[in-house]
Amino acid sequence: MRRTIWLAAAAALVIVSVLVAQHRPGSPRPAAAGAAGQPALDEIGGEQIAAHVQFLADDLLEGRAPSTRGGQLAAQYLAAQLALLGFEPGAADGTYFQQVPIVESEVNPSFTLTAGPGMPFTYLRDVVAFSDIQEPTVRTSGEIVFVGHGIVAPEYEWNDYAGVDMRGKLALIMVNDPPATPEEPQRFGGPALTYYGRWTYKFEEAARQGAAGAILVHTDESATYGWQVVQSSWSGRQYSIPAVPGASRLGLKAWVTDRAAREIVTRAGRELDALREAAVRRGAKPVPLGIQASATIVQTVQQKTSPNVIGVLRGTNPNQAVIYTAHYDHLGVRDPQPGEPADADRIFNGATDNASGVAGVLEIAQAMARAPARPARSVYVLFTTAEESGLLGSEYFAGRPVLPPEAWAANLNVDELNLYGPSRDIVLLGAERSTLGALASQLAADERRVVGPDPEPGRGYFFRSDHFPLAKIGIPALSLSDPVDFIGPDVAASKRLHDEYQDKRYHQPDDEVLRSWDYTGAISDLRFLAELGWRIANLAEMPAYHPNEQFARPRVKATH
Repeated sequence: MRRTIWLAAAAALVIVSVLVAQHRPGSPRPAAAGAAGQPALDEIGGEQIAAHVQFLADDLLEGRAPSTRGGQLAAQYLAAQLALLGFEPGAADGTYFQQVPIVESEVNPSFTLTAGPGMPFTYLRDVVAFSDIQEPTVRTSGEIVFVGHGIVAPEYEWNDYAGVDMRGKLALIMVNDPPATPEEPQRFGGPALTYYGRWTYKFEEAARQGAAGAILVHTDESATYGWQVVQSSWSGRQYSIPAVPGASRLGLKAWVTDRAAREIVTRAGRELDALREAAVRRGAKPVPLGIQASATIVQTVQQKTSPNVIGVLRGTNPNQAVIYTAHYDHLGVRDPQPGEPADADRIFNGATDNASGVAGVLEIAQAMARAPARPARSVYVLFTTAEESGLLGSEYFAGRPVLPPEAWAANLNVDELNLYGPSRDIVLLGAERSTLGALASQLAADERRVVGPDPEPGRGYFFRSDHFPLAKIGIPALSLSDPVDFIGPDVAASKRLHDEYQDKRYHQPDDEVLRSWDYTGAISDLRFLAELGWRIANLAEMPAYHPNEQFARPRVKATH
């Protein structure tokens, strides 16, 4: 009880700090000692990271879901911390808050999916579902059409929708890309996942094709996570951006288990494995299954807002900037499950994902603010909302980026820290895509480290965090990812802790603060990212994507 009262008082204190700071923007704390022209790297410490994570991941904040009391407390806390560091309000209205309009919806768990003859498929056990249509009741029905990977990619001479009119129909879709072949080893990026393989693209393309709905087939291998992650991520309160008038929308957006997908196809008199095998070949045609599906989504729908938190440390050239990003939202509180104990833990605390990343960016901000001199370009910090709901906060910022897209030298994103021990490698997703890669590699060599390659390119992590919307508007972006080459006294323990998080705690209520965390790797990575951002802020030339990169096109267009 005493601890809860203290935390509530702390939350009130930081809110007061924000209100005071709004009247005195940019009031810096005394600078710590540091080398001239360098960020104060010694300011980055494990005890401070732990303190921020302890507060942000506490039960008091109830999982930090967007537009909730806990999410608002987190936003106020972050704004207060930026103010105390001397970062000025960075939003366009002169505050720390860029309000993001969102739609909150929650599907009634009585939902079922009917497909052909036989028993309906039940919510959570067999299927999760939501809708682009923001109405209390959404009815969707139509013939199911198997469309392979659901991709239209002219550059690969690939069209999974060729010859079919999807209006009034439901697409049954495999996730990921078609695999490369010996004849085409780099087809769809070879071993690396392209955006065509992401579940977000599948829904977007089905809507463009005029489909009434889309059903994605889950397997642990293709999704790279278990069905329990789908259950926790896509049930309860869901968030989306308000519908754009006239835009194509899906009445039904669903995931089904592999078992349910096999049963659907069997009811149509076909075999799923045979359809999958045919779909990996160029020229495969969509397959109408000849059975009808129907579903009715009953949902509560509310229009809300949730803030991005933005602060800025002005440089001597405030017309250009470097921006650090980390999302502060998580999954909130899940509903009680049938048969579970009354005291079951239902709060998704999100300690690693992403209270740790937020704490890390605050430490970088402190190192920047306490440098003895200001950098040439400004340094922005953006704490985004609704990342877990489809990068909504960063998508909103990318459409309203405070400075023009071509004015941003780089985005450095932190989505989870290495809390398992020191590593020789630092993995920066996207390093190979732009001139930032060479700059990072040089810094790593100076520190006797290496910039490691993406260890799991098939998971498509580059498309799964807040740097991606910024990359899409041409901003050179890097995102910190998990290391592979652990060093230190107990490498096996570091790997075990890492694997336990990925296998058991990711997107589960068990993602809480652990006594076993080792902050030494996180400190090294954050000091690296602070130094890298400082060098970028003082470069004579602006970084750029390599000419053959798709993300180079928006910037080339903007500057010509």
